[in-house]
Amino acid sequence: MATLPAEMTYIDHGAGGGPEVLVPARGPVPQPKADEVLVRVMAVGVNRPDVQQRKGLYPPPPGASPVAGLEMAGEVVAVGADVRRYKPGDRVCALANGGAYAEYCTAPEAQTLPWPAGFDALRAAALPETYFTVWANLFGHGRLAEGETVLIHGGTSGIGVTAIQLAKAFGARVFATAGSAAKCEAMLKLGADVAINYREQDFAAEVKRLTDGRGVDVLLDMVGADYFQRNLRCMAKDGRLVIIAFLSGHEAEKVDLRPIMVKRLTVTGSTMRPRSTAEKGEIARALEEKVWPLLARGECGPVIHATFPLAKASEAHALMESSVHVGKIMLTVAG
Repeated sequence: MATLPAEMTYIDHGAGGGPEVLVPARGPVPQPKADEVLVRVMAVGVNRPDVQQRKGLYPPPPGASPVAGLEMAGEVVAVGADVRRYKPGDRVCALANGGAYAEYCTAPEAQTLPWPAGFDALRAAALPETYFTVWANLFGHGRLAEGETVLIHGGTSGIGVTAIQLAKAFGARVFATAGSAAKCEAMLKLGADVAINYREQDFAAEVKRLTDGRGVDVLLDMVGADYFQRNLRCMAKDGRLVIIAFLSGHEAEKVDLRPIMVKRLTVTGSTMRPRSTAEKGEIARALEEKVWPLLARGECGPVIHATFPLAKASEAHALMESSVHVGKIMLTVAG
């Protein structure tokens, strides 16, 4: 640690507010705990939870960095006493517990992965948050299997792009929703079998029509309240509805719950950040075994919509809140 600077630049969001509250600041370089690696950050992924944290709606868990940022890639520069796999000089990406909007960031060894073969820092940093989330929810809680049909809302978001590609790679029939013709075209190019423009079509009616009334086996939803009733209408018998966010709110009013009983539905969901290091480590091991080879072979991969320097994180957040992007919004760190 003696060769590292004492201070670094990070992005401060102060007491919270709009994108303009994100400003560069100076602070101490973090010290890795016994089970952590310290990474010199080269690239950072921007995610919806970062926006919620900036607004004061998604506080970091106890002991986590107050700095925003949940995924990054770079070079290991120091390791804790219990770290065995990584050493200084290794190129890694990681699902951080916070603190990625910075020149240096720590992450548990268990939540850290090598760059897939052929990847650079930018593409590697675009992986952890979306791939951990999709794997845990679509294939874990959702139990999506080969030959099944899945509906993915928000198909051009970072999560949606990842979910479409992985669902197709593992043999599912993929339906996806988005709000424009251009976004629908992008989803089809990513591998979706059916793209539904929710501004022009009733997605529940379309799903029923295109499945001959059967519905989908799995539905990955990030919209929440406004879609809940229609989501139930979309489900096949023994279907699994997996909720991962509440962009339209978390209180659904006047919902007819009978489809849950009649169709024997499972309604579940999860968040990633509160999971233990051991739980996240299990997801990381599954990804490295089952998904990293697909990435190395080019069978799936991140779609990067725009890149900003770290100091312009406010512009990245403004773009994310506009919802015009297709895929990931990234930050690069100089040096």
